[in-house]
Amino acid sequence: MVQITRAKNKSAKTAFPKELVKGRRPLFPEEIEVLKKNLNSSEKSDWSNVLVTEGEFDPALVHGSRFSGFVILGALRPSILKYHDLELECGIYNSKLRDVATGDDNAIHNVAYLDNYRLGNSVILFNIQEMSCTKHSKFGNGVLKRGESEDVRVWIGVANENDGRAVLPFESMIPADAYLWSRKRGDKALLKRFVELTEKGNSKEWNSFGTVGNDVVIKNTALLKDAKIGDSAYIKGAFKLKNITVLSSQEEESQIGEGVEMVNGIMGYGSRVFYQAVAVRFVLGRNCQLKYGARLLNSVLGDNSTVSCCELLNNLIFPFHEQHHNSSFLIATTVMGQSNIAAGATIGSNHNSRSPDGEIIAGRGFWPGLCSDFKHNSKFASFVLASKGSYQHELNISYPFSLVAACGENEPVQIMPAYWFMFNMFAIARNNYKFKKRDARVHKIQHIETDPLAPDTMQQTLPALERLIELTKDYLESAGLESLVTAKGEAQKLQAAKDFLHQNPNAEFELKDERCQKKFGAVILKPVKAYKEYRKIVKYFAARSLVEFCGVHKIKRLSSAAIEKIMALDLYEKWTNAGGQIIPSKKVDELCAKIKSKKINSWEAVHKFYDACQESYGDWKARYSVYLLERLYSKKIGEWTKEIFSDIVSDVTIVSNDMLSDSYYSRKKDYDDPFRQMTYGDKEEMTAVLGSLNDNAFLRDLKIQTKEFNERLLDVFGEKK
Repeated sequence: MVQITRAKNKSAKTAFPKELVKGRRPLFPEEIEVLKKNLNSSEKSDWSNVLVTEGEFDPALVHGSRFSGFVILGALRPSILKYHDLELECGIYNSKLRDVATGDDNAIHNVAYLDNYRLGNSVILFNIQEMSCTKHSKFGNGVLKRGESEDVRVWIGVANENDGRAVLPFESMIPADAYLWSRKRGDKALLKRFVELTEKGNSKEWNSFGTVGNDVVIKNTALLKDAKIGDSAYIKGAFKLKNITVLSSQEEESQIGEGVEMVNGIMGYGSRVFYQAVAVRFVLGRNCQLKYGARLLNSVLGDNSTVSCCELLNNLIFPFHEQHHNSSFLIATTVMGQSNIAAGATIGSNHNSRSPDGEIIAGRGFWPGLCSDFKHNSKFASFVLASKGSYQHELNISYPFSLVAACGENEPVQIMPAYWFMFNMFAIARNNYKFKKRDARVHKIQHIETDPLAPDTMQQTLPALERLIELTKDYLESAGLESLVTAKGEAQKLQAAKDFLHQNPNAEFELKDERCQKKFGAVILKPVKAYKEYRKIVKYFAARSLVEFCGVHKIKRLSSAAIEKIMALDLYEKWTNAGGQIIPSKKVDELCAKIKSKKINSWEAVHKFYDACQESYGDWKARYSVYLLERLYSKKIGEWTKEIFSDIVSDVTIVSNDMLSDSYYSRKKDYDDPFRQMTYGDKEEMTAVLGSLNDNAFLRDLKIQTKEFNERLLDVFGEKK
């Protein structure tokens, strides 16, 4: 029901915000006459509710407008503001202003209702139906004002449809924050502290006002309510923007386009939302895109991500996520970045499960094929490619870099571990290069590991190696291999299976792993080749990390002194992918303990902890690399012989060269395959469309990097000192 409030005493004195009156003055009588002549009006007959800038106010630039409450005007001088093809005169035209403070040289045209806002300089507001702000607005942050009940607090129900992992949005939130909050659910004291950190700095007073930064353009927009708009933002044709913060700066300009609806959330710096996209209860990271009707609901989307057309509900998604095509659907997941959701992928929870609170966790590089569907709960290791199919049972794919294929409703799935290194080296080698090129963030608050070979993937690869040995032992024992039949004890049997894998690199057989799919398990394809590839990439990662460590610390050779320096570092065997940054799990526990004990009392301090971890990341990787090599060779580094050092150089050089040659070969197939060639009239046309293989920037860079790495590897590991 519309309420009627009678006009207040027009003679009552206007209360101006004290911080805004400096350098402002009341209107002169002759200025009031000009304003009246230009069909302007004020709720105060003496216009005492209006203040203007000393010496910088031209009343001729105000036409057909109504002022109420307090109105404080910045400099108004005859000038033109231009943005793209839009050119408007500075001034206020056909608009209603209530409790507004403008900046210098604003162009406010046809704003039917502008209430409780403070504008920056050189702002264009053009054709806006309503732009208002309530006194209790939080601008998308999950805080409360004095006297408000908990049921009005805005939560984001990430990762689970029943809000069991819900987090509170705040302006500086990054995926690492959301991940810790969503996973540490059993620690009630920590969860309480997360709320306290979010509330810090909130005065709780009912004194909110909307803000618009400098050089902002807002045009042809229906409704902006309780909005905080950063510098240099561009908003055109939006339908509804309510209770949101749009983070934007001159360096990282954010844009909102036609038909967009955004409610209860935070939009990150440099992000773009266009073409009927909808976001409700959300945090959108830096340099993200929502477009073509995308729907982002109850989700946190990490930096450098793009979502087109599709729908995302109740998700926590780490940086570099790609999801396109209208039929894609993603719900109740934690997807740990560098992912690509193909057309038709329907990843839903209560749509294929008895309960509505199922979840999927997918490591980095998750790539489900066309029209795939999965049953919750399921979990995927990093860089898993799931081929097109309907996966009717829960999955636990613990083999990183694998290919998974469905073979029928009541059949084992097929898994080819280390698939990427066997058959698509170009894609995996290009991964790091590709994502670094796409990272358009100016300020990189969320640290992101883009290299596929990192501690998080290595800690998955080592158990996968051990699992292959264990399954091979079972297979060979059932086949009656003499060395296993006569072996005494489990350790001897496992060693015999390991010896078999080393001594029979061309053996062909399949394994059965019951752990990978509920009821029907999985068939492991090419286990001997996978075992060989896994060992190679662990060695490569470890050697490369040690080479990088020596480079940073200006160490020429991995001498006894250098090894002593590395061994003095803390060893972390378990790692956490925290929003894209790989952090030792013990350091995550340390962070949580410091938050609980109030040694860390702000999200800013949390982010500084992440920064400190990143600074030590290279050193920690080096120490972890020695640990990995010790596991592979079953010897402590002090026991390594010259032959082991030579073996490392030999194997890692082979991997390095294979990465280069296989990347060339993988890409060359796209040029040589007759089925790729058949859509082109001749090679000249094909080259014009695809470009030349020799012009591929990644392959050129990889060739140079491979040569430099091989030389440095030989220097560092060439001879034990």
